[in-house]
Amino acid sequence: MSKQKKADFMLLLVTLFWGTSYYMIDISLRDLQPMMLNAVRFLVAFALMGAVFFNKIKSVSKETLKYACIAGVAMSGAYLCCTLGVLHTSLSNAGFLGGLSVIFTPILGLIFKKQIPTGKFAVVAILCIVGVGLLTLNGGFKPAVGDLLCICGSLSFSCNLLITETAVKNKSVDPFQMAIYELGAVAVLMSIGALIFEKPSLPQTPVTWATTLFLAIFCSGVSIIIQVLAQRHTTANHVGMIYTLEPMFVALIAYCFAGEVLSVKGYVGAAIMMSAILLMEVDIKVVPIVRKLSGRRDFRY
Repeated sequence: MSKQKKADFMLLLVTLFWGTSYYMIDISLRDLQPMMLNAVRFLVAFALMGAVFFNKIKSVSKETLKYACIAGVAMSGAYLCCTLGVLHTSLSNAGFLGGLSVIFTPILGLIFKKQIPTGKFAVVAILCIVGVGLLTLNGGFKPAVGDLLCICGSLSFSCNLLITETAVKNKSVDPFQMAIYELGAVAVLMSIGALIFEKPSLPQTPVTWATTLFLAIFCSGVSIIIQVLAQRHTTANHVGMIYTLEPMFVALIAYCFAGEVLSVKGYVGAAIMMSAILLMEVDIKVVPIVRKLSGRRDFRY
C-alpha cells in the first residue's frame, strides 16, 4: 500500500471519529460549558499524548513550537465555533456546514498562497451557496446563530489546514511534535477562556465523563496527530475531500441516536452541498465506450 493510500485510510478513520464527535459534544454539554469542555478534552489529550511520547517531544525546535502555536489558534477557533454551534443548531446542520472547509480551503489558498483553484470551482461555490441557503435559512431568510457559528468554525479549520500544509513542508518542523504541542496550545487557550468567561467545572456523570474522554483521546489527541502526519503525504485540498464524508457520518449518527430528521428543504440543501463538495474534489472520467463514441481521448464531464 502506497504512502498516499495509507494516509487516506488514516484520514478516513479521523473522519469517522469526528463524525461521532458532534453527538458526543451534545452529550458532554449537559454538564460542561463550551470552553470548559474543550479545555478538559485538550488538557487530557495533551497530557496523555505528551506522557506516552515524552522522549520524542522533549527536544523541540523553535520553528516547530511557532507553527504549533499558530495552528493552535486556528484550531481553537474551529473547535470553539463548532461547540457553540452544536448548542444552537441541529447536529445534522453542524455536520453539513462543517463540510464547507473544502470550499474555504481553495479560497484561502488563492488569497494567501496564490494557489489557483480548478475551473469548476465557481460552479461548486454557487451550488454550495444554494445548498447552505436551503439547509439553514428560515422563513425570514435568516440563518440560525448556530449555523453561522458552524460556518465560522469551518473557515477556521480551513486556516488550520493551510497552516499545517505550510508547516510540514518546512524541514525545521517535526510534524509529530507539532501535532502534540498544538494540542497543548489549544488546551492553554481554552483554559484561559474558560477561567475568564465561564465557571470551571468537571463532568458530573459517568456518561459525560465517557463522552468527554472519547472526545479527548480519539477526536482530539489521536485525530490531530494523524492529520498532521498524513498531510506530509497529501495536500490540504485532498484532506478536505476526504473530510466530505464527515457530514454523512454526522447525519447518520444524529438520525440513529438523536432522532433528528431534517425537513424536505433541508435534505435537498444537504444533497446539493454534498454533490458540490464531491464535484470539487473528484475527477470523474466517463467509461471508455463513451469516450470512444465521442471521438475524443480527453473527454470528461
